[in-house]
Amino acid sequence: MSFLSTINIIGSGITAQHLRLDVISENVTNINTTRTEDGGPYRRKMVVFQAQNATRDAFRVAMDRARGMVSNAPFETSGGVRVVEIVEDPSDFKLKYDPTDPDANGEGYVELPNVDLVKEITDAMAASQAYSADVTAFNVLKNVISSGLEIGR
Repeated sequence: MSFLSTINIIGSGITAQHLRLDVISENVTNINTTRTEDGGPYRRKMVVFQAQNATRDAFRVAMDRARGMVSNAPFETSGGVRVVEIVEDPSDFKLKYDPTDPDANGEGYVELPNVDLVKEITDAMAASQAYSADVTAFNVLKNVISSGLEIGR
């Protein structure tokens, strides 16, 4: 039942984008955090994705098999995406001159997080669109399965 692997692929995308949105929310929440447990300001986090079972020629192999041609190339029946890690953005912190701030250094500058609100909103919009696309793909698959079950009646 290949539709089960399709559900797994779609589910992996939904899960990955959900985690991406969680990380983006954490970044936005800490946009003004100048103190962390590690010391210093909050550092922006990013999600790293990796394709699962990425076979470069899986489509070609599937087409060959559909046409009845024998192929010795490997054919992966599952795929999707997974989160490999959550990394910190190594970019420089922003500096703001405010000698009255308790976190100011000896020169009166406060290090602010390297979180850019415009970048975070853009990433959130992209993650939201990918999430919506996965939900749409799931609904299409659900309709296809439902139609297939109707044939058997």
